[in-house]
This record gives sequence, structure tokens and C-alpha cells, in this order.
Amino acid sequence: MLKQLQKLRLFPLVLFLVLGIGFHSKSQIIKKPIPDKLVVLTFDDAPASHYSVVGPMLKKYDFGATFFVCEFPPNSQDSSLYMNWRQIQALNTMGFEIANHTHTHANVSKLTKEEFNSQLSYIEDKCDSLGIPKPINFAYPGYGLNAQSLGFLEKKSYHFARAGGSRAYDPEHDHPYLLPSWATDETNKEEIFEALNMAKNGKVVILTIHGVPDLEHPWVNNPPELFEEYLIFLKQNNYQVISLRDLEDFVDFEMARKTISPDFKGKLNN
Repeated sequence: MLKQLQKLRLFPLVLFLVLGIGFHSKSQIIKKPIPDKLVVLTFDDAPASHYSVVGPMLKKYDFGATFFVCEFPPNSQDSSLYMNWRQIQALNTMGFEIANHTHTHANVSKLTKEEFNSQLSYIEDKCDSLGIPKPINFAYPGYGLNAQSLGFLEKKSYHFARAGGSRAYDPEHDHPYLLPSWATDETNKEEIFEALNMAKNGKVVILTIHGVPDLEHPWVNNPPELFEEYLIFLKQNNYQVISLRDLEDFVDFEMARKTISPDFKGKLNN
């Protein structure tokens, strides 16, 4: 009986230690407090307007951003529709992050490991040839993903990967390869302004933006005047607007990857 009581008395201590270790690990995900009004701007698919319109506007307001580049088939060589690699290089020179969106905007959930490596390596090699830092972040084309694709990213040593889901990013609960985001277009202005108000209490708002304008994909078109309206709002209301790589100032992606289990049950596309 005495031994049983001793075990019972020890149980709360053991439970505290176990929970405490878990809590300590999670707390280590946050490297420094995440301020309210922290927003990450990301741009997909390398349309021509990212160089001609978006880059200059972002510099005007002194905002950071990440450009997820690919060679979108079949018209990636049409300079009226898509950036060429010299323009992508120029965005890097301007201080923006160049990140990986696969070679051909491929659905990575349908790729073998070899195909996945080939898709990512093409963008990595292009960057290397132009003096652009090796991409460390990724965005799923068409939000196609599965558990296998997360394993591929880990083996390739990527830091963050952006999905969809139309909700704020919670660094202590969202896996670093399943970052949620809102996608903008010319029809959801009210939704995006509401989303920006969710950047608080330790949560970060990430936006997925396509062409400004997007000539080949009008369903994700962003009129330049609407895009600048967002930038003016962010500037006037003292938001901190950063790239995905800058998120590492606040979040330890390695600790997050070790301690957070990927959740595939929630919405991951837009």
C-alpha cells in the first residue's frame, strides 16, 4: 500500500515534468516575441508585372517580400506575360527573396522523389548561375501537397513551405511546411482587409498574391490600384511587412519541425 501511495504522489510530478518538457520545447519555437501587425507578402508564378509593377511599389513603401518563381508552361518564354531570369535576378538585387515554386508549376503531391528533386534543382541551379542565393523556402503550386511532399522538403533542407487555407499562421501550432495564407484577387478586397486585422496575439498573416495584373490567369488578377491600396493601408497603420526568410528572426523552423506534427485535416488550399 505504501508503495502504491508513493507512486500516486509521484504521478503529478511525472505529469508536470512531461508536460513541462513539451511546453518548454514549444516555447523555444519563438525566438523573439512576434509583434502585432506582422505580415508576410508572397508572390507566385513569376508574371511580368512582378518586375514592372510589384517590385517598384514594394520599394516605394519599403516593404519586404518573397517571390516564388517557376517557368509557367506553356508561355513562360513570353516576356509580355512572364519575367525572364534577368528580371528575377534584378528583384534579388533589389533585396527581395527569390524562392522555389518548382520548374514547371508542378503538383508535387503527384511527383516521385526523383521528379521532385529535379523540379526544385532546376530553380536552385538557375539561381546559382545568376548569383541569387539558393532558395530556402517553397510554395506548393496549386496547393497540391501530401505527407510525402513534406518529407521531400525536409530531405532538401527547406525551411518553410507555404500552403493556403485562408487563416492566420500560428507558429506554435502550424508545421513550418504547412504555412497557411490568404490568396488575393480582384473580388475579395473586404476579406483581405479583415484578414490583415488577424495579425495579432502571436499570429502572422501571410498573403499569396499573383499578377498585378495577371494577364494569363484573370481569376487571380490583382489590379495595381487595389494592390497599392493594400500597401497604403499597411504603411499608414504601421504594419511590419517582411519576406518569408525574415520570419526566421521570430520563428525557429527547425524546432518547429521537430515538435509540431503536420495537420492535414484542416483546409490547406484557397
